[in-house]
Amino acid sequence: MIRRLLPTTERARLTALYGGLLLLAGCVLVGVIYVCVQYGLDNRIGTAFTGVVPGGRTQPQPTATLPGDLIPSEQAGEHARTQVVQVVAATTLNRLLTVSGIALAVFAVLSVFLAWWMAGRVLRPVGLITATARKLSGENLHQRIDLKGPPGELKQLADTFDQMLGRIEQLVGAQRRFAANAAHELRTPLAVQRAAAEIGLVDPDPERIKWIRGELLQVADSSEQLIESLLLLAATDQGLEHREPVALDESVAAVTSGHRDEARERGITLTTALEPVPVDGDPVLLTHLIRNLIGNALRYNHRDGSVHIALTTADRTLRITNTGPAVPQDAVPELFEPFRRLNERRHAPGEGAGLGLALVASVARAHGGEATAEANPGGGLTVTVRLP
Repeated sequence: MIRRLLPTTERARLTALYGGLLLLAGCVLVGVIYVCVQYGLDNRIGTAFTGVVPGGRTQPQPTATLPGDLIPSEQAGEHARTQVVQVVAATTLNRLLTVSGIALAVFAVLSVFLAWWMAGRVLRPVGLITATARKLSGENLHQRIDLKGPPGELKQLADTFDQMLGRIEQLVGAQRRFAANAAHELRTPLAVQRAAAEIGLVDPDPERIKWIRGELLQVADSSEQLIESLLLLAATDQGLEHREPVALDESVAAVTSGHRDEARERGITLTTALEPVPVDGDPVLLTHLIRNLIGNALRYNHRDGSVHIALTTADRTLRITNTGPAVPQDAVPELFEPFRRLNERRHAPGEGAGLGLALVASVARAHGGEATAEANPGGGLTVTVRLP
């Protein structure tokens, strides 16, 4: 029963709170006025009857000659004045209480209406946020509250909600692009396998079968690498399961040593400048990060180019700079999204799946760091990984 009487909405609760506070303030004000009026009221009324003027001088009263038996004694006159003063004071205070009570009742009703209006004004941004959240779906994530008003907590809340919607819109868009690109990437090997099988069945020539066998094996290897990359990307997005001390400079040196033969075959100069950088993380994921960076630097390069790998202790950064084709600066951030390439995929041997920099960014985030890149003036990229 008591729970039913309690306000069930925030506006009703705020109305009860504001109205109660205003009514309490009104009661306190009436009490203060009553005490102030009551204090010294008897003296003021008595002074008015006795005729005392400012300065302590008594106003002379007119006298008249009365019969001796009609002249009241001094005590009787004092008693009469006291009674008159008390009656006048009581009447004045009662009148004051009556007027104050009526004014307080009117003020209480007015305070409820004011509290209801004020609560509505205060909660209007919350209502806008609620209405916007109810209308949101995957098709209208572009909607925003765009609250107009002076700076304050509710304005800050609405702006934060708009920023959150922007981030959600970007994540949903990236997820949709990822799903579409993944479906395309996985569909292509299946189409190649089907075409190779159909060609082999039409003309079972030994040489053609050998060629088809090589194509199928190459497609199978590409599909396996793609699936492993997708699984690794999903694992890194979930964070690290365990951490251990890793000497990042030793890992970079080991991976670089494994790519020197490839760099020599491509005619690319591979140089390093490594300083000791200990990292608390996953050694397998960090190795994947380094391998993807160096692999991309060699793959998207030109003959007689260069790759420079620098690891600095002061700012704890791994920076890989490579020559290569010119890259528009506005297209650099898109390279960190899955399956995004600077040029269309040609499905050539050794071509990556477009997940290299996406994996690098995911591994860096899993370790509490970040990966950034910038286009070099003469061509190529400079990728920087900062680790905590």
